[in-house]
Amino acid sequence: MPSADSPLSPPPPDQGDAANRAASPSGGGSDAHSSQREPLVSTGLLRQVLTRPFQRSTEHRAPSRAGRNLPAAIAVAVVLIGALVTGLFFVPLVLALLAGAAAGIGVWEIARSLTYKGVQIPKVPAVLAAVAMPLAAFFGGAQWLSMALVLSVTLVVVWRAFGSRDGMMLSMMGSIFALVWASFLLSTAVLLYHSPDGPQKVLTVILLAVSSDTFGYAVGVVWGKHPMAPKISPKKSWEGFAGSLGGAVVVGVLCAVLLLGIPWWQGAVLAVAVVAVATVGDFSESMVKREIGIKDMGTLLPGHGGVMDRIDSILFAVITGYVIFELFSVLG
Repeated sequence: MPSADSPLSPPPPDQGDAANRAASPSGGGSDAHSSQREPLVSTGLLRQVLTRPFQRSTEHRAPSRAGRNLPAAIAVAVVLIGALVTGLFFVPLVLALLAGAAAGIGVWEIARSLTYKGVQIPKVPAVLAAVAMPLAAFFGGAQWLSMALVLSVTLVVVWRAFGSRDGMMLSMMGSIFALVWASFLLSTAVLLYHSPDGPQKVLTVILLAVSSDTFGYAVGVVWGKHPMAPKISPKKSWEGFAGSLGGAVVVGVLCAVLLLGIPWWQGAVLAVAVVAVATVGDFSESMVKREIGIKDMGTLLPGHGGVMDRIDSILFAVITGYVIFELFSVLG
């Protein structure tokens, strides 16, 4: 039996807190009211962030991730980067297969995670449809991708219609959500690849998304004091967001001048947009995981978690990059 000091033993209740909870009609006391008043996104401290950008943080530090298997994480990253470069510049089919595999695994991770909330997604048709969409974009462009999305939704709806009536509506909604999030958004990277200077554009967008995460994490660990959205992701700070912007703008300008041959300001505009949507993408997955009550969407990639944990920011970045590059071409 665990001792009183064992981590398995719950801490003794505080008598004052118990009295406050008993006095509250909702059973939560003043804590419940304070949580209701707490805003979803905190902006009141932005002025302090701007006036004290170089003070070290002692209040809000991102916890160390040293518990992850660092050698395994590096090995996985090297393999994925090698496959991406091969697909972009040497064997294009590898890019389509890589996107299809990531989309299929991503949908499977979402489907498995949603089961913790009682939402049953038909995994077989959903995964097959997710794999098919990037391949359709690779072989037939935007028209085939649109047709694949419609057929994918139709497939999972028909498949679910022959199943149990319990939870049918949530099952169909969850299926559509997973297909659009993990597969359709990723398929736009394949569309961007087929545009002029496509490989360089895809590489630029991915570099911007990765640099946003990297610089944001590095600056947030050292100087992060003011969380952006405490209820969603307490580790995301305004200081880290400023680091993401600064680092990504530098990378964007370098990619614009050295890789794409476009004006430097277009690289800066692209960087700002990618950082904004990459942050939204990260928050989106954080909201899903917080609602479900899990830390990672999967465990397939050693040292990284699941596929969705690695591509959450990239999914929003590639479709944003696709739209912005189209706008640049129209504006000349």
